Amino acid sequence: MLHAYFRGKIYGAENIPQSGPLLVVSNHASYFDPPIVSNCVRRPVAYMAKEELFKVPVLAQAIKLYGAYPVSRGSTDRTTIRAALEYLENGWAVGVFLQGTRTPDGKITQPKRGALLLAAKAKAPILPVSLWGSEKILPKGSSIPRAVPLTIRIGQLIDAPTSSNKEELEAITQKCAAVINEMHDLGR
Repeated sequence: MLHAYFRGKIYGAENIPQSGPLLVVSNHASYFDPPIVSNCVRRPVAYMAKEELFKVPVLAQAIKLYGAYPVSRGSTDRTTIRAALEYLENGWAVGVFLQGTRTPDGKITQPKRGALLLAAKAKAPILPVSLWGSEKILPKGSSIPRAVPLTIRIGQLIDAPTSSNKEELEAITQKCAAVINEMHDLGR
């Protein structure tokens, strides 16, 4: 699908460690982003998904198969944090959208440092990923995904924070956002 339908181009695949805990941080502009990122990193990636999605019977089963676990947005959810840490301890990659929600143009403008707290607790390296073009897959009012060209850029690994110090987490969060936005600016 990625190559045939979306004419996907992937740059930086050599930067992906194929084993061990890994935090994948990315921009987010489409419902299709989780499976796109998972396919590009070529290993299982567990994602937080808003709890409302788990109330839709068929969708809930499908996203659970792909390692999704529920998160209550707007609150500190210890169950969600424990689930993410458990995936990381078991050698999975955990995917987190740095802004926490979709943006209309795929740019990260207000990154959240919660992802980096996970990396610090699990001592997991961070893999920045930029998705370009995914916001055009399913425009408002459309029910059929459009065949738009996608470009996925995978950056160099960033070391896990050495502590859960607020300033350190914020600095690395900003660094991740800057790297992702710079890759996004490269376009197709």
